[in-house]
Amino acid sequence: MGKSLEEVHQSVSTQNKKSVFRKILAFFGPAYLVSVGYMDPGNWATDIAGGSQFGYSLLWVLLMSNLMALLLQSLSARLGIVTQRDLAQASRETYSKPVNYILYFLAEIAIAACDLAEVLGMAIGINLLFDIPLIEGVLITVLDTFLLLFLINKGIRKMEAFIIVLVAIIGFSFVFEMIFAQPELDKVVYGLIPSLPTEAALYIAIGIIGATVMPHNLYLHSSLVQTRNFDRSPAGIKQALKYNFIDSTIALNLAFLVNAAILILAAATFYRNGMFEVAEIQDAHKFLQPLLGTKWAPILFAVALIAAGQSSTITGTLAGQIVMEGYLNLRIQPWVRRIITRLIAIVPAVIVILIYGESVTGKLLILSQVILSLQLGFAIIPLIHFVSDKTKMKGFQVSRITQIAAWIIATIIVSLNAKLVYNEITGWLEISENPIVLWLTVVPLAFFFLGLLLYIVFKPFITKAKTDIQNHSPHHLKLHFSKSESYSKKNIAVSVDFSSADEIALSSAFELGGMDAKYTLIHVVETVGAMVYGENIDDHETLIDEKLLLQYKEMLSKKGFNVMTELGFGKPNKVIPEIVNKGAFDVLVMGTHGHTGLKDLIFGTTVDKLRHKISIPLLIVK
Repeated sequence: MGKSLEEVHQSVSTQNKKSVFRKILAFFGPAYLVSVGYMDPGNWATDIAGGSQFGYSLLWVLLMSNLMALLLQSLSARLGIVTQRDLAQASRETYSKPVNYILYFLAEIAIAACDLAEVLGMAIGINLLFDIPLIEGVLITVLDTFLLLFLINKGIRKMEAFIIVLVAIIGFSFVFEMIFAQPELDKVVYGLIPSLPTEAALYIAIGIIGATVMPHNLYLHSSLVQTRNFDRSPAGIKQALKYNFIDSTIALNLAFLVNAAILILAAATFYRNGMFEVAEIQDAHKFLQPLLGTKWAPILFAVALIAAGQSSTITGTLAGQIVMEGYLNLRIQPWVRRIITRLIAIVPAVIVILIYGESVTGKLLILSQVILSLQLGFAIIPLIHFVSDKTKMKGFQVSRITQIAAWIIATIIVSLNAKLVYNEITGWLEISENPIVLWLTVVPLAFFFLGLLLYIVFKPFITKAKTDIQNHSPHHLKLHFSKSESYSKKNIAVSVDFSSADEIALSSAFELGGMDAKYTLIHVVETVGAMVYGENIDDHETLIDEKLLLQYKEMLSKKGFNVMTELGFGKPNKVIPEIVNKGAFDVLVMGTHGHTGLKDLIFGTTVDKLRHKISIPLLIVK
């Protein structure tokens, strides 16, 4: 299985730092990328709705959500640091294919819902600041498609710096908003005492939890912590866990302060003036100037909204890449993944705005956050299981107290969601003119997902996790080649990548050289660590590739072939020619995956860049 976010995996060194401060600073960053998901436009919608309808009384929900988020994100970071697996990869190694496909589908729905909120938020911010129509604002958000690709090519530290600047803009904007609004501090303190004023507050409260504790952030954090290259000894892992927890604590508390500021602003501005129905971001922006008496309030509000949308859309796309690669073991070009993710969000946003008008964007934002909350159980429960597993965590499993706290959080979230689903379905059944349709569709679907959730809860207690999944086993190769009277090639290089393409490549090579030729199997480790450290890299991917290459050699040697191996490090189109040009080879044989044209754009291609760099014939077979 490939590395999570391979292009930046272990690309930030935390070793050889002269001071403790510099070492801590080297670990800081991943949690800030995660924290922007906790202050995205979806949060704004639920916070504004909660503050305008119920005043300060739902502040405790934000605080509780933040504590939940801190524990769950620390578990996610622990999983990535210790196992060098993100949450999607760990799930793929644990559950069956059908279950993984469903979990992947649910994760994609969550990411689409999140991206929908970000698209609408940015579009609303652009509309408010520059008076550009909302539909055009939605379409403009397509232009940031390549920003992530640009930033990630500059390195993860540059991306983290960009995100931190956007977070600072949001933070400073709301510092001034609080100065303008002058909230009632005694009521703010009372708002931290748990209470639910009405039944309608439950819907908003669940939306706040869904907007705060986001499922895609659990996938994201478990991957981002792997961008740090640190000492893999027990002491080094322990230190990495400590510094990442500090990073998470600071970043998530900043996110909590931003969310609390939005809710307090809505309570101090709208609730105080009897404007209980302000749920739309546009309405909030419109009323800020007359209520607060300064033109800067709405301007800062719109600027912060754009910053929130831009920062969270970058991290949402990264999460989408992690989920797709982790669950499906499928890598596509980053820009293609970016466009797909953005279109999944833009299309429903455009359709809804065209049909119902701009007035429903607030309801759409809150609905997106409730959808996120409904997905949470399917991400949290596997995470708790993984970090509690002694074998998987190699002695770094969480304590019994932490396990109990995590299960309490999972129970609260799943119970709230179950109540919400029950209320919604019973409401639909009561008002529906044809309830039999709902009994045949929605009700069975609800029971199916309840069954899936129970399966995920109890499965690890019943069966053990699968061992490492490898891309391809040499013992499954089906070699087909004919015996020839004469062979022209005596020294043959064969490129292998541990996929089904190896079968036809090896068969074709044996057609050329028979039993008497010498064969050299070439494989290139493509991780970022391999590109940076070359043959000095010592990571999980390299160990797996070395093992597979030796298994190929052993299996083919038993069949009577004279086989050597060469392991390269870096980009195949650069490393393979270097290996080939140093050896006295007669021909290089490569298998392909059979994709051309559009698929080359999606998956990338090695052959075109390689064939001009070698001085011997290249045989491409498929």
